[in-house]
Parts: sequence; structure tokens; C-alpha cells
Amino acid sequence: MTSPVPKPGILEISPYVGGKSSVAGGVKPIKLSSNEGALGPSPKAIEAATRAATQMHRYPDGGAGALRAAIGKRFSLDPERIVCGAGSDELIALLVKSYAGPGDEVLYSQYGFVMYPIAAHSAGAVPVQAPEKGYRTDIDAMIAKAGPKTKICFVANPNNPTGSYVTGAELKRLRDGLPPHVLLIVDAAYAEYVSRNDYTNGAELVDAGENTVMLRTFSKIFALGGMRLGWAYAPAKIVDVLNRVRGPFNVSAAAQAAGVAAMEDLAFQEKCRAHNDRVLSWFAGEVAKLGLKTLPSVGNFVMVEFPSTGRHTAAAANEFLMSRAIIPRAVANYGLPDHLRVTIGTDDEMKAVVAALADFVK
Repeated sequence: MTSPVPKPGILEISPYVGGKSSVAGGVKPIKLSSNEGALGPSPKAIEAATRAATQMHRYPDGGAGALRAAIGKRFSLDPERIVCGAGSDELIALLVKSYAGPGDEVLYSQYGFVMYPIAAHSAGAVPVQAPEKGYRTDIDAMIAKAGPKTKICFVANPNNPTGSYVTGAELKRLRDGLPPHVLLIVDAAYAEYVSRNDYTNGAELVDAGENTVMLRTFSKIFALGGMRLGWAYAPAKIVDVLNRVRGPFNVSAAAQAAGVAAMEDLAFQEKCRAHNDRVLSWFAGEVAKLGLKTLPSVGNFVMVEFPSTGRHTAAAANEFLMSRAIIPRAVANYGLPDHLRVTIGTDDEMKAVVAALADFVK
């Protein structure tokens, strides 16, 4: 007898492992492993989701019309060119499934989000890495790696886990340098945190042609990770494709209601952004006083670098922090064994991290 055989590429996938959520002993941890919003969701979003729960026997709006309208109003985008998904992860998978397959290549940067190669393998395509310089996407390397087999190019801007970004001019140069048949996907999950004048989320590149998609999420500054909610802004033809392949009710009613309320609560968004700016700067400064380096970050997290040998390695630091019920994110699976990624949490949480690191480096 024989057993069913999965498609080529499936067994090459290393399953995605999310940030840890618990520590031994049943102690309530300080979870800083998943880049979740430090202040939690907008109270208005909680209220909206609670109200929606009373109607959970009803199917949601399959087109997420009210949510798309709220997103369009917030960012001055055409709602007809927005597609909502169960997190941007779903949209990543659908785009790869729709535009790449066996024999095709999916291009991404060396320290790019691990869901890109996972999605490529799932579609039977070949993930291709372009090397980075200084923990930043190298535009020239990306262009050099693109060829006839390349069907999709992913750029996370800002990038997770490094926290770096490429400028609007660099992103345009990438688009101009890619073969016309390549779909450029700009994953701007952390865009709401960025205040740099030279940054772009990629929306203008979507408007300028037929081969660019911008992805966004509600999991970060909007703190709706548990709701699984993301969205894409794309040319009309790509929107049509996504609406053909997505599930008919892929976004729950509670998620849609919470998303609308969160999107409309501008004051809470600004409160979260201001908190992140202040605490990230403070934390990086305190870590530097301990003799540790951090990578420049425009997201809601910081990469802390540790010695590669001796008693104070990243692995040892991770174990020490976990013993203090503090959960960072080890990123060795990204090829960064000497770093830990630390989400920016509340003031008290980050003070606890600094105190623990101070004890660790003694």
C-alpha cells in the first residue's frame, strides 16, 4: 500500500513557530516575543467586537464593505482596490498561490519575514534569498537576483526582524529594476510606526502600475493580532484574482467590527505611536549603557546583539530572561543567532527587561 504524497516543496517547509507565550511555573510572563501592541487594542475596538459577538450566528459580510470603506477613508485609498484577509499571512499565501508555482522563483531579502519562503514552498515554487548589507534590504542585490523565473519579489518595509527600512527612492528603484512580469509585494505591516520623511509604504507604486501590491495588518499598532485581520491594496486585476481565490467569508464579523472601530480611533493610534517612539528610544539608550548594541529600528521592536562566544551569548541571554519570566524572540532561524528581538512593551515591562539584562551582563 502507498500513502498520499504531498506536492513538491511541502515537506521542505520548516513550520512557522510563533513567539512563545508562557514560561515554566505558571507565572504570568512579560511577553515581548510577537511585536504585539504595547497598549493593547482601542477600547472602541473591544466594544465593537463585543457587540458583534451577540450576532455570531450570522455570516459576516463576505466583501467586508464597511471595513474597506473605513480603511479607504483613513488612508485616502479606493475601497474597491482593497481586499481584506485573515491576517496579512493569508494574503501572502493567496498571492503566491495565484502568481507562482512549480519552476517559478519567489525572491525576498536575506533577513525577510519567514512566511515568504513558507508560502513559496507551499505553492511548489523556489524561494530565493538576496543578501543584505548592514541588516538592510540591498536593492542592487535584489535586482541582480531577479530573472526570467522570478514571479514575485517580497520586500518587508520596515523589515521584521531587523527593524530596518528602505527609502521611497530605493523602493522605486527596485520596482523600476525588476522585470515587468515580476509582482512586487511591499509588506508594510509596521508602516504606522514610521515617521521618517523618506519612507513610503508603497501605495504610490500600486497606483503607478499593474505589478505592485501593498500589504498591511491590524496586528501591530492596532493590536488586533488575535482577530487575524489584514488587508491588501492592489491594482484592479489583482484584486479580482484575490477575490476569486479567497474564502467567501474569510474575515469574521467580530474582526470586521473591531477593525472599523480601531481604524477610526485616530487618537488611540497616535497615543500608541507616541508611546512607541518614546520607549523605544529610551530602551535602546539603556541597553547601550550596558555595553550591548542594538540595530536601528523604525518598528515596535529592537534587535539586541550579544557576543557570539563566552557567557553572554544570545542563547544564554534568552535563557536568563526566560528565568525572569520575560519572553524575547530568539531569531536564530532567521540566520541571526547572536541577536534577540525584543518587542516594545509598557514602561514597567521595559524597565524590567533593562534590569534583567543588567543582572545578566554582570
